[in-house]
Amino acid sequence: MEKFQDIYQRAAQRKGGTAMLEQLLHAPLATEQLKCLSDDAWLEEFTRKIFQSGFYWSVINNKWAGFREVFWDFSVEKLLMMPPDMLEQKATDERIVRNFKKVQTIPHNTYMIHDIAAEHGSFSQFIANWPTGDIIGLWAYLKKHGARLGGNTGPYALRALGKDTFLLSRDVENYLRAHKIIDGGLQTKKSLTAAQAFFNELQQQSGLSLQALSLIIAYSVGDNRVGIQTTPA
Repeated sequence: MEKFQDIYQRAAQRKGGTAMLEQLLHAPLATEQLKCLSDDAWLEEFTRKIFQSGFYWSVINNKWAGFREVFWDFSVEKLLMMPPDMLEQKATDERIVRNFKKVQTIPHNTYMIHDIAAEHGSFSQFIANWPTGDIIGLWAYLKKHGARLGGNTGPYALRALGKDTFLLSRDVENYLRAHKIIDGGLQTKKSLTAAQAFFNELQQQSGLSLQALSLIIAYSVGDNRVGIQTTPA
């Protein structure tokens, strides 16, 4: 296994130097900051990532104001009271991307967030308190209890709202395969466990967040050019 310093130096060289690389790294939110996020924000971001999956992100983002109007700013409290026939009506609204199967995830994930909040004080507290040394465990939880939050969808939503997580982007996956850290299916328990162990080891060597490490690995390989990130890391 490569040492962190070797990966870091290669990433810095590819990005035009240490100063340039450091400008491209962004820190996740602190635990207390995460706890302050509203549960509505999580529902909104889960929904955004679900709709972005397999679609041009720019199209979804351009229609997002319409999504917020149709679904009451993703208010968990309001959506809990929405009758099923109203969901069907909303799914045909021209202000959103009319994909009924994806629209159906909204009430499912609303109830998931509500149930977890009832047990943990808030959904944000549940997310904030989950140990990053087992971030794949949180991925698995969201996949099991949520709707369409498996694969990269759940992890990308976590990253978007500031939870420290690595991402299995194409560049990161290629690195892990090239160095024989994983083989076989990317989302198998064996591969995910190996990836987590690798990132945990790098974290011990560097003291950096999983997010920073994920970015550094992505920048150390692949087709991304100096100062430009071409794929999510």
